[in-house]
Amino acid sequence: MKISNAAAEPFSAIRRRALAQAGAQAAPTSAAADTSAFLGLDPVEMTPAVRAALQTLITELDDLKREVSRLKTQLAEAEEMADRDPLTPVKNRRAFAREVQRASNFLRRYGGSASVVYFDLDGFKSVNDRFGHAAGDAALCAVAERLALNVRESDVVGRMGGDEFAVVLTQADRQTAEAKAEALAALVEREPVQCGEWSVPLHISYGVREITPDADAEVVIAEADAVMFVSKRARVAVGGR
Repeated sequence: MKISNAAAEPFSAIRRRALAQAGAQAAPTSAAADTSAFLGLDPVEMTPAVRAALQTLITELDDLKREVSRLKTQLAEAEEMADRDPLTPVKNRRAFAREVQRASNFLRRYGGSASVVYFDLDGFKSVNDRFGHAAGDAALCAVAERLALNVRESDVVGRMGGDEFAVVLTQADRQTAEAKAEALAALVEREPVQCGEWSVPLHISYGVREITPDADAEVVIAEADAVMFVSKRARVAVGGR
């Protein structure tokens, strides 16, 4: 089979244009004849066997395209599962750290501001001890959902492990992040979590660390955690929960 360096435009269209420029009229061409010309075949070479081979090749290419599309979908689903916390509907720590690093890289290139807010449920062990682990899991899912539903699409919520969560707030300096953290804490605490006959109250502490260009994600997370711990300890010292 001879394959020419065919252009994307069908041969018949090129032929008709050339004849029109020469003042001649193109004779009508059939699809089979146009295909044979486009492939650089003489009409006599387009035998039934050649047509069958071409049809088989086209079918195999279509099957291959469908398989590639299916594999891409499966890969995207696998990546999503790998980034998802196994219990709550937010990102896991690994995926969250990647988002913190991405925010830092963005600041280096384009400027702006971003912050991490680190949350920790107060007295969560007593929730498990008093109400059971099912209630504890329900409380964790409720916190994740309340955080996720009350941030922007550009922000990121992650579970750091246990009863600890964090949020990346884009375009938010420390002052803005502090105000948002206070509002999120109030939303989390506003209503207890219902688990069967139990009504589980929620209390939460937080710490804020502004993200800087060239920051290390794990360092930012650790420092936000440290700020949260200091805040929690100070509140306990003055008789808070």
